[in-house]
Amino acid sequence: MFPSRVEMIESVIQDILQVTEEFTNLKHVDTILDKILYESRRITGADAGSIYLEKEGELHFSYVHNDTLFSEDDVNKQIYTSYTVPIDEHSIVGYAAKTGKPLIIDDAYDISKDRPYKFNSSYDQNAGYRTTSILSIPLKSFQNKTVGVMQLINAKDTKGKVIPFDPDIVKYIPLFTNSAASIIERGLMTRELVLRMAQMSKMRDPAETGAHVQRMGAFSAEIYHQWARNKKIDPSDIKHTKDLIRMASMLHDVGKVAIPDNILKKPGRFTKDEFAAMQWHTIHGAALFTNAKSELDMLCRDIALHHHQRWDGSGYPGKVDENNLSSVADICSEPMSAEEIPIAARIAALADVVDALGSKRVYKEPWPDEEILAYVNDEKGRQFDPEVVEAFMQILDTIWAIRQKFRDNGV
Repeated sequence: MFPSRVEMIESVIQDILQVTEEFTNLKHVDTILDKILYESRRITGADAGSIYLEKEGELHFSYVHNDTLFSEDDVNKQIYTSYTVPIDEHSIVGYAAKTGKPLIIDDAYDISKDRPYKFNSSYDQNAGYRTTSILSIPLKSFQNKTVGVMQLINAKDTKGKVIPFDPDIVKYIPLFTNSAASIIERGLMTRELVLRMAQMSKMRDPAETGAHVQRMGAFSAEIYHQWARNKKIDPSDIKHTKDLIRMASMLHDVGKVAIPDNILKKPGRFTKDEFAAMQWHTIHGAALFTNAKSELDMLCRDIALHHHQRWDGSGYPGKVDENNLSSVADICSEPMSAEEIPIAARIAALADVVDALGSKRVYKEPWPDEEILAYVNDEKGRQFDPEVVEAFMQILDTIWAIRQKFRDNGV
C-alpha cells in the first residue's frame, strides 16, 4: 500500500529536521556542502545539483553532484573547478540570489521569452547531459543574509523518469536551506580561523602562502579519501575523518612562528645547526595542541608533530613524549618509522613534499610534474608510506585540479 500525500509530506518534514541536527557535527565547509547537496537531492529526488557561494558580490561555484555523469572520483575532481557567476537577472542562479526567492523551472529548454534569465545550455552540450527540471534556491541565513544558491536538477520519480519538482515538497525546503545556510556560515568562519592561524606562519615564512595551506588541506583530504577507500573503511567514517584532516593539515607548519627570522627567512640551504633549529618547529607546533580533547585537536597535534617523519625512520623529531612536549630537551634520539607514524601525518608528509617540489621558491623553479612523480616513486618505502603513494598516484587528476584552483597568484 502506497503512503498518502499527507504521510509523504510528514516524512519529508521529519527527514529535514533529522538532517538539520546532523549538520552540527560537520566542521569544514566542503563537507558541509557535500552533505547539504546530498540530502537536498535525496529529499527532492534530484539527479544532480550544485552549490554556489556568495563572495565579494559574485557567486563562486563551490560543489557539484551528478549521478548520471560523475562517479565519486569525478566529483572529487570537479569540486576543484573554478568559475563565477554575476548576481544579476541574466542567469538562473544569479536571479535566485538577486531576488532572494526560489525559482522552479519545469523545462530548462522551454523558458518563456519574457523572463529576464536564460538557461545556459553549453554545459549540457559539452557533457552530453539533458537538463529538464530545475529548482534554484537562495541559501539565506536566519539573519536573512544570502550565503549562496543551491541549484537542483532533474527531479526523478520512482521509475527514474525526469519530472518537475514537487511544489508541496519545495514549500518545505526553506526549513532545510535556512539551517544549511547558517551551518555554511559557521563552516566558512571555521575555515577563516584556520587560515588566520596559518597566516601567522606566513608573516614569518614567505613560503607559507594562503594557497599553500589550501593545497595542503585539499591534497591531504583527497589522498586520505583514496587511501581509506583502498582500505575499505566505512564511507561515513571516511567523510568524518576527511573533514578533520583537511583542516588539521592546513596547520602543519604553525610551529614555525617560534623559529628565528634569520633561519626561517634564509633564502638558501641551512647549515647543520640551522637545520637542527628548524626541526623544532614540529615540537612548537604540536605544543599548541597540548591536552587535546577533540579529534580535531588530536589530528592537528599529530600532523604538526610528525609530518617530517620518514617511513624508514630517518625523519624528525623521532619519538618524543607527546603528553609532555614542554619538557622535551632532545629530538631525533629514538627513530619513529612505518606504521608507528600516525596515518594523517604520513599523508601530510607526502602532500607537503609534493607541493614544495611543485612550487617556486627564491632558490628554485617548480619541478616538472614528471620529475615530481619520479621522485615520489623513488622514495616509496623510504620517505613515504607505499600505500599512501599508491593512493596519491590513483588521484593525480584531482591533485592537478587542486593545484590549478589554489594557485599562488590567485588567492
